[in-house]
Amino acid sequence: MASLSEAAEWSLLPSIGVKGLYNSNLLLTPLPHDETYGYWTSPVGEFAGKTERLEVSGKIAADFVSYYGGQHNNFTNTYLPLTMRYKTETDVLDFTGGFTRDNTLMSELLTTGLVLSFTQRNQLTASPSWTRRITEKLSFQSAGQLSDTTYENGLHLGLVDYQLFGGSGGLLYQMTEQTQIQLSGSYVNFHTTNSPSPFRASFPGINLNLTRVFTETLTGTIYGGPRFVSSTTQTISENIKAQDTVWLFGASLDKKFDRTSVQLNVDRDIVPSGFGLLIQRDRAGLSVSHDLTETLAASVNGSGYFISGVTNRAQGGTFPESRYFYVTPKIAWKFLEWWKAELSYTYGWRDVDGFSDPAMSNATMFMLTYYPPKLAFSN
Repeated sequence: MASLSEAAEWSLLPSIGVKGLYNSNLLLTPLPHDETYGYWTSPVGEFAGKTERLEVSGKIAADFVSYYGGQHNNFTNTYLPLTMRYKTETDVLDFTGGFTRDNTLMSELLTTGLVLSFTQRNQLTASPSWTRRITEKLSFQSAGQLSDTTYENGLHLGLVDYQLFGGSGGLLYQMTEQTQIQLSGSYVNFHTTNSPSPFRASFPGINLNLTRVFTETLTGTIYGGPRFVSSTTQTISENIKAQDTVWLFGASLDKKFDRTSVQLNVDRDIVPSGFGLLIQRDRAGLSVSHDLTETLAASVNGSGYFISGVTNRAQGGTFPESRYFYVTPKIAWKFLEWWKAELSYTYGWRDVDGFSDPAMSNATMFMLTYYPPKLAFSN
């Protein structure tokens, strides 16, 4: 008998970057404030592995950050994302998740459009999924969702920890080589874990998704469906219950030219917030990138947000509607085989009901990154 083993290919791509930045209004506040300066050191190690059935990729990264001026802080961000895929003749098992430690003015601002108190956030996520091919054109898909988020000194700053659990399942039908349609049902449960007024909400829903590949360089997606939101807020004297129906939707268009890529998207979604509420976020965004030469690239991306509370009652009062907009032009230059320089500018604008004036910020960033040779081996 012959012994057979799958060949495996592994790679490791290390890098280290140094970043300097300036921000005229880091907290996007209309109140008097000082300018903020900062510098970052960011070591990164990206790894990937592949066999005939299994694919694994991930990253081990950190940011050693120092701010001074308007904000004087020293902290460390940590990023440990992981992606896995296992394939058989009829099944595909996927997993995405990991651990992130960052601050509330980074990914949470871009996700919710909200400016929270400036503090560190720890978030653990896991999203497993399973796809089963029933026929050549019809597949069954299911997925789970887990998120556990905590804030450093959160209660002192008016922020509460929360957990989110959910799942979805449905059918995917390949109508033609260019068009596929998906119908799915979902359920999500959100609850705070340390709030003085515990809050819990659930929102089952239905979603219909249509994707069309118009040409090799043009792809469009449109989706939508209702979410049925039920929530309970526990106070000292009573439990406040509420029910509502929110229609979610989204659309995206991706176009690629020889040296240019354009992406346009609009969506409405329900997202959790450190305020201990579910947020309705309406967002529109545009991203354009262009390769000026083989070593020089330019890009611009921007998004506009309109934020309101699906559950409007916050700790100590009602949740005000707000608007946030940013635009970031950037240029990147790979000036040597293992060196890359990036320069960007970001304009931010924020307006909140109850503020006398909107807040604006101007920020610049310069980053220098060294990429040592990629390490690769197989067995």
